[in-house]
Amino acid sequence: MPENISPNGDWERQVLEKLALSALQEQRRARHWSIFFKLLLFIWLFGLLLLTIGWIGKKEVPHVGKHTALVELDGIIAPGTEASAENITSGLQSAFKDKNTLGVILRINSPGGSPVQAGNINDEIRRLRAKYPGIPLYAVVEDICASGGYYVAVAADKIYVNKASIVGSIGVLMDGFGFTGTMEKLGIERRLLISGDNKGFLDPFSPLNTEQKNYAQKMINEIHQQFIQVVRQGRGKRLKETPDMFSGLVWTGQKSIELGLADALGNVDYVAREVIKAEEVVDFTPHESLAERFARHLGGEMAKALFSSPRWALH
Repeated sequence: MPENISPNGDWERQVLEKLALSALQEQRRARHWSIFFKLLLFIWLFGLLLLTIGWIGKKEVPHVGKHTALVELDGIIAPGTEASAENITSGLQSAFKDKNTLGVILRINSPGGSPVQAGNINDEIRRLRAKYPGIPLYAVVEDICASGGYYVAVAADKIYVNKASIVGSIGVLMDGFGFTGTMEKLGIERRLLISGDNKGFLDPFSPLNTEQKNYAQKMINEIHQQFIQVVRQGRGKRLKETPDMFSGLVWTGQKSIELGLADALGNVDYVAREVIKAEEVVDFTPHESLAERFARHLGGEMAKALFSSPRWALH
């Protein structure tokens, strides 16, 4: 006979009572967990609602007096990033339109990116400078201002650097990989069907086509010349050209001043205080809210799911 069970014949009742009590306790625990998870879901949905209507993550420009406007260009210049042409030009337009802006600083910390995006920002800077001739725009370089970053910077009235900043890389590249040797070793056969002689242009799984390589080189040489022309236009007589200036090399901030690629040493605080004469700095950089970032990411994932299946595309 099990321990702690009465020998009077009512042990069945005791067992049933224990089972009922255990079931009741389990139901209570389940109800508590259910309430906990429902509360978490409610908090998450409420937070998502606030993000959607912009109560969280939306940055408002404070109402202050005369000031220096700041726009940040940070990271790779590419569509869909915070350093995209759409984002940067939006911030610059807001900065110039503000009636209390005495000068604009574009703080750059970028290794480069899309020549199209950089070109669009350069064009918009020159347009805004012409439209608002009384408002100067200065580029202030932090760690790096290379390639597309420098393409943008040359549109400014002046470029300020730190003596250890990295400046330059006036060149264009197109990179990729070739896998034909690896495929042969693994016994993999490439089956590529095209409806145009050059539709498989520089396909990494096919042998390198000399004609396509030469054509690609011609294209990047043309873009390189466009880059050089933009630099010469922006820097003018300040530029002290050397044989390797447009070779893709980079220089320190101190050396870039000697070469005329930059104008002087200075950071944001210095330029605002000593050059623009408006020590108060107001940030006009557009920043995505968490909801916007989530929506963009979700949209990108949905697009991948919808369009990743076909083996052909119009690129």
